[in-house]
Amino acid sequence: MKTTTISNLAVMKANGEKFAVITAYDFTFSKLIENAGIEVVLVGDSLGNVIQGCDSTIPVTIDDMAYHTAAVKRGNNRALLITDMPFMSYATEMQALDNAAILMQAGAQMVKLEGGAWLADTVHLLSERGIPVCGHVGLTPQSVHKLGGYKVQGKEDQAAEQMIADAQALEQAGAELIVVECVPSALGKQLSDALAIPVVGIGAGPDTDAQVLVLHDMLGISQRLPRFSKNFLGDEVSIQEAITAYGNAVRSGTFPAPEHCFK
Repeated sequence: MKTTTISNLAVMKANGEKFAVITAYDFTFSKLIENAGIEVVLVGDSLGNVIQGCDSTIPVTIDDMAYHTAAVKRGNNRALLITDMPFMSYATEMQALDNAAILMQAGAQMVKLEGGAWLADTVHLLSERGIPVCGHVGLTPQSVHKLGGYKVQGKEDQAAEQMIADAQALEQAGAELIVVECVPSALGKQLSDALAIPVVGIGAGPDTDAQVLVLHDMLGISQRLPRFSKNFLGDEVSIQEAITAYGNAVRSGTFPAPEHCFK
């Protein structure tokens, strides 16, 4: 397997080739993910839920993210490594720059921020200074209390149009990937068609350029399996084979299936 770069992913989108993304939080699983040929690994602030036992991602700190990024980096030499910037670590532009630097020095090759057009200046600042940025629109877990829970976003025409405009603003500011979470499948396709950069879906239908799942969800060991996920370990005899099967299903377009999508 060759090393994945941002440029590789852009070429894959242009060629209509899908790629797989999965979360990791430690060395051992990072190595399994690399062995499976997964293109992108995300050190997600979902570690608050699946590692720390919190009821949301909000308690996760920048030190937590740096610690887990360093561990994942030790197990990964080929996949592109993205790290979430946690709650309130990018409230101001300079705060974002300082905290992104911490994560990049820990081993991240890109940082991910949740939010829309209001983040454009921050994205521009980071990108201009050599820090690649992944945006995140739709359901943004750090805003769960503002959103009133983990609900499908963009179901109304006005909300969908605003989400597309937000994603385009992030792209124009310099974002090189966009994650879209928990939206109707039709909107996932609209976003992918509207952006030149790759769109990574999670609960966003089969037509995005890539898919991402939380590791513990796709292994079926989370306390509650989200509708948009699948237990890939259920059909395999080992964790290694389950992760490989996930990557193959994403690339072939067999995942997500209709039962994993929102209308």
